[in-house]
Amino acid sequence: MRRAGPTRDRRVTEARPGTTVAMSEQTETAPGAQRFIPPRADTIDELRTAAAACQGCELYRDASQTVFGRGGADARVVLVGEQPGDLEDQKGLPFVGPAGRVLRRAVDDAGLDPTRLYLTNTVKHFRFELRGRRRIHQTPDRVHITACRPWLVAEFARLRPEIVVALGATAVKALLGPAFRVTRQRGELLPWPASAQHPEDFTRVPVDSAGRVADAPPARLLATIHPSAVLRADNQEIAYQGLVADLTVAARALTG
Repeated sequence: MRRAGPTRDRRVTEARPGTTVAMSEQTETAPGAQRFIPPRADTIDELRTAAAACQGCELYRDASQTVFGRGGADARVVLVGEQPGDLEDQKGLPFVGPAGRVLRRAVDDAGLDPTRLYLTNTVKHFRFELRGRRRIHQTPDRVHITACRPWLVAEFARLRPEIVVALGATAVKALLGPAFRVTRQRGELLPWPASAQHPEDFTRVPVDSAGRVADAPPARLLATIHPSAVLRADNQEIAYQGLVADLTVAARALTG
């Protein structure tokens, strides 16, 4: 396998109306996922099928496959991570590696119903550096987050969850912007932020009965650490209990 890495184009262009940044770096290899989203995809399964062919950024070249979200269409809570890891890339499912096992245990301890959860990632392809035969995780760049963003928005638009939980810094940046710090505001239920929705992201999502483009989901948002941070922590038990406490806030906030 080749080493994944974007070819950067140093030109910058003005952001379109409604975006949260005035300037953005573009790459020739990251046209974005929007053109791969079928205009009439009404279900998560249809999105998942379409995502298998996504070439919105260069990460598809070295990853084994697209790793789309999983869970029921009636999910009340969406958990958003960073990107698939090595095992997820091989199996084609999110959160099936060591961090996924931590998350499943934390979900149970927090009292969340696992049958009403949807698990997904901000970036749908595995970014890594090849060292010998090992594929070492590489944090996605902003360009990958931006390119993959339409899939995440399309998932929200079809699921309409009550709560979205951002797991870790990458998910937080995608939904709350770079200024938000998990260490300062984790575990707080926040209203759905304007920064989590760009109007242009909704050009290919369902319209309502009046023909209007679907608006942001009526969800609240909660930020916490990624379960992989528990595995890296000096005191894993304290880190784990913090994750459970944050997820418990989400569990208690569900209506009905």
